[in-house]
Amino acid sequence: MQFMRGLSLISRSGRRLFLSRQLDLFLLTNSSHLLGDSIHKVFNSRETYSWSLAALHSFKQQIRHQSSSLIEEPLDPFSLVADELSILANRLRAMLVAEVPKLASAAEYFFKMGVEGKRFRPTVLLLMATALNVHIHEPTSNGVGDTLGAELRTRQQCIAEITEMIHVASLLHDDVLDDAETRRGIGSLNFVMGNKVAVLAGDFLLSRACVALASLKNAEVVSLLATVVEHLVTGETMQMTSTSEQRCSMDYYMQKTYYKTASLISNSCKAIALLAGQTTEVAMLAFEYGKNLGLAFQLIDDVLDFTGTSASLGKGSLSDIRHGIVTAPILFAIEEFPQLLAVVQQGFDEPENVEIALAYLGKSRGIQRTRELAAKHASIAAATIDSLPETGDEEVRKSRRALIDLTHRVITRNK
Repeated sequence: MQFMRGLSLISRSGRRLFLSRQLDLFLLTNSSHLLGDSIHKVFNSRETYSWSLAALHSFKQQIRHQSSSLIEEPLDPFSLVADELSILANRLRAMLVAEVPKLASAAEYFFKMGVEGKRFRPTVLLLMATALNVHIHEPTSNGVGDTLGAELRTRQQCIAEITEMIHVASLLHDDVLDDAETRRGIGSLNFVMGNKVAVLAGDFLLSRACVALASLKNAEVVSLLATVVEHLVTGETMQMTSTSEQRCSMDYYMQKTYYKTASLISNSCKAIALLAGQTTEVAMLAFEYGKNLGLAFQLIDDVLDFTGTSASLGKGSLSDIRHGIVTAPILFAIEEFPQLLAVVQQGFDEPENVEIALAYLGKSRGIQRTRELAAKHASIAAATIDSLPETGDEEVRKSRRALIDLTHRVITRNK
């Protein structure tokens, strides 16, 4: 209380300097603890992260973000791009016109008003576009910059549309493979129209995404998004064909999660940066933001599969374990209770094995440790935004704040 009274007497700029010095003092006196984390392997031998450095950097960013909330208005990331999202939604529906009415109806099934979902990925990409397009906000005397900025924005919106079509196509195909009956709170397309129509609708969406991608006439961006489709197939195949040993490997799980979930958002973020003419370093920061945000998102999804309800998730809870899919909470529980490994290796065709696994999970820190891992990835994502080149443009700064805010929303959501 005394601290807050004193803080209120300091000027806006003085408060920033005061908080920054207090932060630096805290980091100095606690550095030995913060740097005590060992290098933690995230997935496979080619990609490792130093949690110690990332934790220190992201911790510093989080404190500054929290302190800045004393003098900055809160914002809603989704409201910042609400108008553009509406434009994108209308454009997507227009793109899904097909010669065969039933195919068109199937393809637009999850693009209809009311069932579009959270539109999380387009929101991230539109915010990233503003966060990186520093130069388009600079005034020009002849108006050429405005024209170029509008053209760039349209191309970046196209990336958001392509990403959403690829995402929905993957959902349609996943629901067929999983025999899902619900999605986004309504009947899944395969349940309503059958597996064959659902597969064809997913293929149609991918073909439309390819046409839109080709229109950008950027070979590097085309390669990035084509790789995403390969990763989606690879990840799904890894899940379907894993050995007993692989199913119980955290490294294998994280690699599969990157392919199935994080690759799309990470490579799309990188595509946004490349279209903006950003440097390789900035493009990689965009990629790392998307990758770590995507991993955090999926880790929380895995938690919610155990803790959420069918109504809140828009699909049946416990769907993963009932389909024999082993996720992070169970993998962490196995580390605490090795006897659970035998149950997992037997599979979950028998209902009693599901109940045994849930009992062990309840006694373990599996849920908590999964949330902690998600929080670490979210912190890395926030740190990448903090590492972008400095700017005085308020719109750019606001979008960067929104991207950081999204990292918090991802790990605190309940649906």
